[in-house]
Amino acid sequence: MGMTSTEKILARASGQEEVHAGQLIMADLDLVLGNDITSPVAIGEFARFGTDRVFDKDKVALVPDHFAPNKDIKAATQCKCVREFAHKMDITNYFEVGEMGVEHALLPEKGLVSAGDVVIGADSHTCTYGALGAFSTGVGSTDMAAGMATGKAWFRVPSALKFNLTGSFRPYVSGKDLILHIIGMIGVDGALYRTMEFSGPGVASLSMDDRFTVCNMAIEAGGKNGIFPVDGKTLAYLKESGAREPRIYESDPDATYEKVYEIDLSTIESTVAFPHLPENTHPISQCGEVKIDQVVIGSCTNGRISDLRQAAEILRGRHVAKGIRCLVIPATQKIWRQAMDEGLFDIFMDAGCVISTPTCGPCLGGYMGILAEGERCVSTTNRNFVGRMGHVKSEVYLASPAVAAASAVAGRIADPAKLD
Repeated sequence: MGMTSTEKILARASGQEEVHAGQLIMADLDLVLGNDITSPVAIGEFARFGTDRVFDKDKVALVPDHFAPNKDIKAATQCKCVREFAHKMDITNYFEVGEMGVEHALLPEKGLVSAGDVVIGADSHTCTYGALGAFSTGVGSTDMAAGMATGKAWFRVPSALKFNLTGSFRPYVSGKDLILHIIGMIGVDGALYRTMEFSGPGVASLSMDDRFTVCNMAIEAGGKNGIFPVDGKTLAYLKESGAREPRIYESDPDATYEKVYEIDLSTIESTVAFPHLPENTHPISQCGEVKIDQVVIGSCTNGRISDLRQAAEILRGRHVAKGIRCLVIPATQKIWRQAMDEGLFDIFMDAGCVISTPTCGPCLGGYMGILAEGERCVSTTNRNFVGRMGHVKSEVYLASPAVAAASAVAGRIADPAKLD
């Protein structure tokens, strides 16, 4: 019986010739990740494992990004806990303010994930790294503690859904629109504990940033992981980032899938997820007149350089509508500097935007963009649950950087292809 690429990765990591859906395995880990919210809990549990060292100081990454730079005393205490643990354990990949970034943009950029890796992170959007042909998934803080101590994790091998992509995007349509389209199609539990495998000739037209965005939101469909095949674009990215030698696994022609979806990329419109679930999607042509108060462009989903370029293209020579707040948050220090060097900051500031240091802040309702009662925000983030960005009676509309930028100019949800 053939195996999917995910099954092949898990077979290698568990020392077996083959594994299949439903099988329980213990796998060796290539990387364990935590942030300033989840790591302190894991650190508290770490002592229970009877060891005073992590399994490999080069295979643990700690990134304070959610409430960093520290927003208050509690956040400062959380970050201090992570900092002291990282120093005590001599952890190589600890990234402090000034060199840190939003974790799921930072780790690939630093070359810490390669094709064929098995990665766990105490953050649900760890599934991002499937864009590189890795098996990566979010876990709880206790599993993170176990991973740091032992270098291993239990998994039930997930069954798989296949998304066969053909064609290419229209102008202003991107990976964010694709994954919102898919979540709207299958629902927030449509891929529950399943692999979401993206394949087909349309993959070649997707940038690496598109792929990161798609895999990042696999969890919003309930997916255990998302994964793309390794191609020339993947290999070029891995080489540029200095990642380890890739281990390339391809799905067998006779691999088993629960369902195969056919998606023509050329048919997808810019897509917006209305409150209060990512599955509540509307093509831009059917969004109607939705006035807004704030726009956020950034996050682990859409804070990369191509996202900022797309937003700048829309904002160039235009101005944010009166009364609208537009926050731009590059996802890493490298992206921040690149955007500045390319002149994107001038465009954003001339348009009336504010530019932040890298942080997750507003995405989870932490800081730097909290919504008051009754306010509406168009955001390039990944979740729009009740109270996600502030007051329980606020609303979050998920969209691409192009739609977000166009909406900032229009003061309402707007089609970037039809912006005056």
